[in-house]
Amino acid sequence: MSEKALRLGTRRSKLAMAQSGQVADAVSQVTGRPVELVEITTYGDVSREHLAQIGGTGVFVTALRDALLRGEVDFAVHSLKDLPTAQPEELALAAIPVREDPRDVIVARDALKFTDLPRGARIGTGSPRRMAQLNAYARAHGLDIETVPIRGNVDTRIRYVHDGELDAVVLAAAGLNRIGRADEVTDFLSVDTVLPAPGQGALAIECAADNAALIAALGELDDPFTRAAVTAERSLLAALEAGCSAPVGALADLLADGQIVKEMRLRGVVGTTDGTRTVQLSTTGPVPETHDQAVALGRELAAQMLTQGAAGLMGEQAQ
Repeated sequence: MSEKALRLGTRRSKLAMAQSGQVADAVSQVTGRPVELVEITTYGDVSREHLAQIGGTGVFVTALRDALLRGEVDFAVHSLKDLPTAQPEELALAAIPVREDPRDVIVARDALKFTDLPRGARIGTGSPRRMAQLNAYARAHGLDIETVPIRGNVDTRIRYVHDGELDAVVLAAAGLNRIGRADEVTDFLSVDTVLPAPGQGALAIECAADNAALIAALGELDDPFTRAAVTAERSLLAALEAGCSAPVGALADLLADGQIVKEMRLRGVVGTTDGTRTVQLSTTGPVPETHDQAVALGRELAAQMLTQGAAGLMGEQAQ
């Protein structure tokens, strides 16, 4: 490869720029080539509608993919949870690096934990998935909360708490870690309380499917365990025929016996945003060694969830 700079397409947000900058450094190391960031504005960045209203699926991704297909950038970095589950034939998911912390976190006033919030506490989130699970947990444990739909970047969301408009907001641990604001977290939400979005905490590095040399170079950053886990999670999402703004949580994790990884467990949840009805199931199997095996794990759990009535719960979101 020549020393010509590689062009990395990224969204303009502080978080996107931070995570793309980290990937750029890693790509420079494996290729020996400089990497320049090309900032691209997506529909999701300029729309003021709530993600659940604009459909969520692909709103942060389409403009980046269009730039790739036009040859304006060489590769793009996405938050994996924003990617539609169907992969375009012209583009290759060249690498999924080691995943950051997949959990959701609370940033609350007075350094409060979730369970210590006062009665009637107003908790901001733009995610139907988070609303469904927080409200379900609150109902089950006698907590009185109100989930409030919000939009905006990390700074905007945290400011709602600092300004006293909300008692707390829910954010992704990975995002706060990547922009160096982990010290703002007042509580980590256990995945037993709130399952993250499929792929949360993972990044996707995408390039043209016909660029074999670049695919091979980017592939150096791929983590096979992360890829297997997020493939299973996204397969569940796809089999439920739900977009990335649907109230679906999923997490695949590795079960180890001492130092030896034995199995992969996949957990999934879907619920109504008021928390009155949820379907939550898990399945465990051998660690997938191929893409098809990871896909099969997700489909298997989705089929079980559908027999328990999952489709009806998601249908309410589409109204």
